Amino acid sequence: MGKTEQVIRITIGSAILLTGLLNKSWWGLLGVAPIITGTIRYCPLNSALGINNCEVQRA
Repeated sequence: MGKTEQVIRITIGSAILLTGLLNKSWWGLLGVAPIITGTIRYCPLNSALGINNCEVQRA
């Protein structure tokens, strides 16, 4: 997972979690999944689909 995808996942996950907390809804717990996958920089769904968003370092 690339740096951009990591930031997007953590941001969206935090927004979902915060919205759930503000609305006192259990649906906010869905935000935990993107936060965890963004933090550890691994998404099993990306691996299963063969998606690779890592930036290539050029010499």
